[in-house]
Amino acid sequence: MRVLIKPDYDSCSKWAAEYIVYKIKLARPTAAKPFVLGLPTGSSPLGIYQELIKQNKEGKVSFQNVVTFNMDEYIGLPPDHPQSYCRFMWDNFFNFIDIKKENVYMLDGMTRDYVSECQRYEEAIQKVGGVNLFLCGIGTDGHIAFNEPASSFASRTRIKLLKPETTKANARFFGGDSTQVPEKVLTVGIGTIMDADEVMLIASGKNKQEAIRQTIEGGVNHLCPASILQMHEHAIVICDECAADKLRPDTIKYFKNIERANMVKK
Repeated sequence: MRVLIKPDYDSCSKWAAEYIVYKIKLARPTAAKPFVLGLPTGSSPLGIYQELIKQNKEGKVSFQNVVTFNMDEYIGLPPDHPQSYCRFMWDNFFNFIDIKKENVYMLDGMTRDYVSECQRYEEAIQKVGGVNLFLCGIGTDGHIAFNEPASSFASRTRIKLLKPETTKANARFFGGDSTQVPEKVLTVGIGTIMDADEVMLIASGKNKQEAIRQTIEGGVNHLCPASILQMHEHAIVICDECAADKLRPDTIKYFKNIERANMVKK
């Protein structure tokens, strides 16, 4: 696991966006062989999306041959609902870059056949050759996508019932009313995420300190789903100084020394 500890959220976002741009350009994607991104919603990736929009407008990267798969969607919210994740992605990212609409894959929260919808999603990922880079946020309890504690590490895209703590945390997007937050979601599984060539996780702020500590220093444990990234061959965790505050001083020193050495080699 590669761990980068940056001064603040903005520097985390900028580094992550520049890395995504670097990987896209390195791949030289074509229509026949696109670069495939897995993408999250929420507040964590917003800075990354803003920086990617900027670089796209400046002509530094094109998304013409990029395919995206979103992590999850609320069940019962139509795509144009203000709090649907489909709407979130178009409002905050897709509407401002040169991505083709047919290259954007979303889970259908209005489906009545959850099993078929989840199978369709997994098959669509396989059809394009798998995800090259999956970007993730992390919950305060260590969840990634909507894979909450005790989720199977082998899980695939499926329906999930959210725990009360999660609906309460997401109430801020629904006017503070947790009763308006859908209780069920469709989400990619941990196994789906781990199949990606690379996984990049971003975290910032005091409320992510314990999750980051367990993800990096704890053992691999299904009670902290993000800890499975320790087992990924190419996992990157980017966090700010605040989110890293519960890491042992020796841990912080170790990872910072590695990055300094990498900078010298460049």
